[in-house]
Amino acid sequence: MKLDYRPEIDGLRAIAVGAVIIYHAQINIFGQKLFQGGFIGVDIFFVISGYLITSIILKELIATKSFSFRYFYERRVRRILPVLLFVIFASLPLAWIYLLPDTFIDFSKSVLYSLGFSSNYYFWYSGQEYGAEKGIFIPFLHTWSLSVEEQFYIIFPVILLISFKYFKKYLIHILILCFFISLILAAWTSRNHASLSFYAFPTRAWELLAGSIMAYFEINFGKKKKHKILKFIMPSIGIILITHSLFFFSHKTFHPSYYTLSPIIGTCLIIWFSNKDEIITKLLSTRIFNGVGKISYSLYLWHYPLFAFAQMTEFAQGNTVNKILLAFTVLILSIFSYYFIEQPFRSKNKKPKLLLGTILVFILSLSFVNSSIIFKEGYKNRVPQIIQKDLNIKPWNLLKNSKGEDCFNNSRDCKFNTDSNKKIYIIGDSHIAAIMFDLKSRVVKKQYQFITKTFGGCLYFPEFDLITKKTKKINEKCNNEYFQNLKQILSKENNSIIIFGGRLPVYISKYHFNNKEGGVEAGKWDFEYVARGKYKNIQQSFKNEILKLAKKNEIILIYPIPEVGWKLRLKIWLERNNKFNENFETNRITTSYKVYKERSESSFELLNSIKGINISRIYPHTLFCDTAVKDRCLTHDDEDIFYYDTDHLSSRGAELLNEMLIKEIEKIELKRK
Repeated sequence: MKLDYRPEIDGLRAIAVGAVIIYHAQINIFGQKLFQGGFIGVDIFFVISGYLITSIILKELIATKSFSFRYFYERRVRRILPVLLFVIFASLPLAWIYLLPDTFIDFSKSVLYSLGFSSNYYFWYSGQEYGAEKGIFIPFLHTWSLSVEEQFYIIFPVILLISFKYFKKYLIHILILCFFISLILAAWTSRNHASLSFYAFPTRAWELLAGSIMAYFEINFGKKKKHKILKFIMPSIGIILITHSLFFFSHKTFHPSYYTLSPIIGTCLIIWFSNKDEIITKLLSTRIFNGVGKISYSLYLWHYPLFAFAQMTEFAQGNTVNKILLAFTVLILSIFSYYFIEQPFRSKNKKPKLLLGTILVFILSLSFVNSSIIFKEGYKNRVPQIIQKDLNIKPWNLLKNSKGEDCFNNSRDCKFNTDSNKKIYIIGDSHIAAIMFDLKSRVVKKQYQFITKTFGGCLYFPEFDLITKKTKKINEKCNNEYFQNLKQILSKENNSIIIFGGRLPVYISKYHFNNKEGGVEAGKWDFEYVARGKYKNIQQSFKNEILKLAKKNEIILIYPIPEVGWKLRLKIWLERNNKFNENFETNRITTSYKVYKERSESSFELLNSIKGINISRIYPHTLFCDTAVKDRCLTHDDEDIFYYDTDHLSSRGAELLNEMLIKEIEKIELKRK
C-alpha cells in the first residue's frame, strides 16, 4: 500500500546520510573531528525504516484484512538490490588492482555475506571494528546496516501478521515489550560485548521498533490536532537531540544503549510532530534536503567503497583538490544510480519476472566471481613474490605446544625440551611472540628448555591491571593476577635466562604509531594500565621487578622494535603499481630514524635505567636502521619484507633479530664458564 509522500522524512534521510559521510570522511576542524558521532545517522535510518515499513503493513492489514508478502518483498528487492549489485560490480576492478590477496579474500567474503543479508554477523565474527581507522580499508563494511534492515524486513512482517491475526488486542503491548527487551539487551551487551551489540539485529531491533510503535499509534489514533504549542516546539527539540548526538557522541559512547535514546527520540519527535507551518519541517522539506534525501541510498552505498580505495591509494591525503574531486565523484555516481538504476527498477512498468531474472543473473555472477576469488586465494600470483611471502601467516601464532594450541595468548605454560635444566624464558606481547617460532628452534638446538609467556598488549607490570578504557573492564588474561602468578614462578628461578620485550612506546605514550610521513595507525590506544599496589606507574613496576629477578638470573632486555606505520605490503604493492616511480627497485620504502628515536625516547630512558652485571641488551634498530648515513629504517630488501604488518616482525625480521639474541646468549654462556 502506497503512503502519502512526507518531504520532511527525505530531509531526515539527508541529515542521516550527511552525518555518516562526514564521519567516514574524517574531517577535522581545529584538530577536532567534525561529527564524531556521525555514526548515529544509521540509527536515524533505522527509525525511518521501522516507521515506514510498519505503516505500509498495518495499513494494508486494516484495509484488506490480508497482506501480500509477494508484493512487499518485490518492492524491497526493487528498492535495495539493483543499486547494491551495481556498486559491487563497479568495485571489483578497483579491488583487483589495489587489494592484496588476503584483503581481496576478505572483500569477497563480505560481498557474499552482503548478498546473503548477513554481513553484520560476518563483520562481528571477523572482528572488524566499525569506526576504527583500519575499518575504512574494508570497502563494504557499511553494508552491515543493510543486513540489519533486511533481517527486519524478513522477520518483522511475519511477526506482525501473526500478532495482528491472533493477538490484535495486544499488538501494541507486543511491540513495546519487544522494544524494551531489545533496548535492555543492547545496553547490557554494549558494555560487555561491544562489537556484537553494534552489529547484531536483536540489539538494533528496538530502534526500528521505535518507528513501528509510532506508526501504530498514528494509524490507530491519528495525530492529535490539539497541543499546537507542542507541534511547534517538539521538532526543534528533536533536531537539538540529533545535533547534540552528532557532536558529542564518540567511539567512547556506549552504543547502542540507553544513550542512543537521544537521537532516536529526536527522530521520533520530528516525524510525529512535523507540520507544514513549523520551521524544522519547512527546513527539512526544502529542495536541497529533499534532493539529498532522495539519493541518500545511493550516496550511502557509493561513499564507503570510494573512500576506502582513496584511503588505500592515499589519493586524497593532504590534497584538497583530490578531496573535492572524490566528493564530486561520489555525488555524480549517486545521482546517476538514482536516475538510471533506482528509478527504473522501482517502476511498475518493469515486469516482475524480468526484474527478478535480471537480479538473479547478477547475484549468481557475483557469487561465482567472489567464490572464485576465495578459492584462488585472492589470485595471489598477480602480486610480486616479495609480497606473497608469509602473506597469510601471522608470525605470533606460528609456535604451537604439544597439543597443537597457540603459545601466544595461552594462559597455560608453553614449554619445550623440558628434560633440560637450563631454562630460557621469553616474556612479552605480540611483538615478542612474533620471534618465538624461530627462536625456539635455535634455543632447543643449544640444549635449553624454552618457556613462553606472551599475551597481546601485555609485558611485565606486576601490581597493574590492563583495562579497556571504554568499559573499565579488566583484561581476562593480562591483569595483576597473571603478573603475580608469573612473578611467583620467576622468583623461584636461579641461573635462568629471562628475555623481556614488547611495545613499550605504546604502553608509555598510550598512542599508536604515526611515522609522520602518512603512515598512521588507529589513533589512541584503547587500553590502559591501572595501579593496584605500591607502584605509581608501569615504569616503576617494570624496573624494580626486573632488578629483583636480575639478582639470581640473567636478563636480556629487547629495546623497542622500529615501527613502520605503513600497511607495508599494501604500500609496496601501490608503489610497484605507480608508473611515476620507475626506480622503485633502488628506492626502498623506509621510515625515519629520527621519528623512531622520538617515539622510543621514554622507553630507552626506562631500559637504560635498569643496570646490573646480569643485564644484557638487544637493540633491534641497529639491524633495521642506518643511523650513520641515511638516518632511515629499512623495511625490506630485494627478496624479503622484514615486517608482517605495521609493527610486527615477519619471519625474516624475526630471524635477523634472533641471530642477535643467540649471540647474546652465547656471551652469557662464556661468562658463566
